[in-house]
Parts: sequence; C-alpha cells; structure tokens
Amino acid sequence: MLHYAVVFLVIALIAALFGFGGIAASAAGIAKILFIVFLVLAAASFLFGLIRKR
Repeated sequence: MLHYAVVFLVIALIAALFGFGGIAASAAGIAKILFIVFLVLAAASFLFGLIRKR
C-alpha cells in the first residue's frame, strides 16, 4: 500500500514538472488517500497485535 502511494507521488511530481496540472492533482490525491489507508491499516494491525498477545 505504501509502495503505491509513493509511486503515485512520483507520478504527480513528474506530471507537475512537465506542466500537467490535472494529472498531477489527481495523482497527488490518490497518493494521499492511499497513504491514509496505509496509516489506518498499520494502526489497526498494531492494535490487534497488542490485543492478541495478551
């Protein structure tokens, strides 16, 4: 999940460099959503790991 967020971030940076504003904005939005999903899943995994060890 984090890998795809970084890939979309790189795509957004390259698109912004070449002047494709719409593509850059949408790729940055996708990267942001994927990063938030990654953070939620990582936190849930950490919490379930703590609960399971007890």
